[in-house]
Amino acid sequence: MPDVTAESREALLRLPLMDGVPEALGAEMAGAGRVRDLEAGDAIFAEGQPAARFAVILSGSVKLVQLSSDGDAIVFRVVGIGDTLGAVSLLGAETYPVSAIAVTPGSILEWPATVMRQYLEQHPRLSLNVLRSVSDRLQALRLQYRQLATEKVERRIARALLRLMHRAGTQVDDGVRLDLPLSREDIAQLTGTTVYTVSRIVSRWEAGGLLRSGRQQLVIRDPERLLAIADD
Repeated sequence: MPDVTAESREALLRLPLMDGVPEALGAEMAGAGRVRDLEAGDAIFAEGQPAARFAVILSGSVKLVQLSSDGDAIVFRVVGIGDTLGAVSLLGAETYPVSAIAVTPGSILEWPATVMRQYLEQHPRLSLNVLRSVSDRLQALRLQYRQLATEKVERRIARALLRLMHRAGTQVDDGVRLDLPLSREDIAQLTGTTVYTVSRIVSRWEAGGLLRSGRQQLVIRDPERLLAIADD
């Protein structure tokens, strides 16, 4: 893993984790961490492994995945720049409850959990920022669970695509391109449905001019109409 560069240090200081934290502390933390470059498909940590490291995403996207009792993959969320990984290692958990897998090339800055816990014990504002990130993640999971239990599949898919659009969307000539290698199986895992159902709905939306899809690429051609479906 390469040493922390000035660019990575500056990137860390701009992240929500460091909100209100003195710049000198941020520089010290950056020096105590290590940058890890990722390729798509790289596992940052695996479900069931000892929870020993904490990280923050500097670039790229990462999916949080858990296996069901039947061995099926469940994608809880796709996270990106500024999001934290492995916060359970700071809260007493012995193992990671999910796997974190890079969706795109990127980089993370990571620390041993023992080192980060020392920083949290000494700096209350940093502790609050970590707790806020954990709270935000829990609220997102509660909302996702409620949507899975109560909402129609079309609405769940529309909401998932809008979340990804806001996180990893780029304006192109005919809409907003999702800068993620997104398969229909990925969408099915994100929304708690089947690949067949996703294919049927996405094909209908393509025929209606709402989406354009290629090989693991999706362009939302009409975000306002997708938002209307999400709002039902």
